[in-house]
Amino acid sequence: MPDTAALAQAILAHHADTFAGFTPEPVPAPTSQDPTYLAALQACSALGFIAHDTECLARAWQARAQRTGVMDAAHWPDEPRDFGLQPAPRVRQFAPCPERLGLYAVLPDAAWVGRMARAGVPTVQLRFKSEDSEAIAREVRAAVQAVQDTGALLFINDHWRTAIDAGAYGIHLGQEDLDALSADELQTLHRSGLRLGVSTHGYAEMVRADAVGPSYVAMGAVFPTTLKKMTTAPQGVGRLGVYARLMRHYPQVAIGGISAEQFPQVLTTGVGSVAVVRALVNAPDPESSADKLMALMR
Repeated sequence: MPDTAALAQAILAHHADTFAGFTPEPVPAPTSQDPTYLAALQACSALGFIAHDTECLARAWQARAQRTGVMDAAHWPDEPRDFGLQPAPRVRQFAPCPERLGLYAVLPDAAWVGRMARAGVPTVQLRFKSEDSEAIAREVRAAVQAVQDTGALLFINDHWRTAIDAGAYGIHLGQEDLDALSADELQTLHRSGLRLGVSTHGYAEMVRADAVGPSYVAMGAVFPTTLKKMTTAPQGVGRLGVYARLMRHYPQVAIGGISAEQFPQVLTTGVGSVAVVRALVNAPDPESSADKLMALMR
């Protein structure tokens, strides 16, 4: 019987530097007595992964060891089949979008959408917050109109029925919004032809997102952000890198607290898009800032 503690220490020895800075998490109750699984459960908890991500990772370590016959502590799991992701071609898949969405501007209203689209930003998202359904419908229609003849791809945050009616390019949903959809609603969204982007904050959410075959996967928050209350800690560039390797068959968007100074390290992970909010909306000259960020993307 392999020494579980020794296997866990081997994993930590190889990967502690990649995931430095996270506080260890309690080891969740095991659901298997497989030695590789148990070692990974201990090691991933020590590396600061929360319980449902640790379980997901431990199962992937176990699946790979069973598939290959080797417990390879040096190689972090990144094979989609070991996580139970859909094989290609995917049975469930929303309409495709470009592999590299480039600079992705998340904007508060239709006026900002039009302004950044005219500045040449290739992908824009309307994140309009209101409880007034008529105001939402007006803003979504105005945003769709604002990107006409600009070449910008417009995603609407949350308001998917309104986005369908207005003829938007795509919709972006958070995990909670995705989970709240009934099977019929998900089918309606799929039949509409809209592209679907989904926010993820770790392994378990990436696996859940893959089950519906989104058009792209957003991963974050990479760095601390004050724009919304996050239930998960900032993921950091080390985690972003391993997420990007696992989700390499999807277009990927890095999001959360990313400034111009952080673009180079974020782009080393291989993501094809970086989403920004404050870097444009709070900039003294948003058009000039957009030009600089797009140059960094290139």
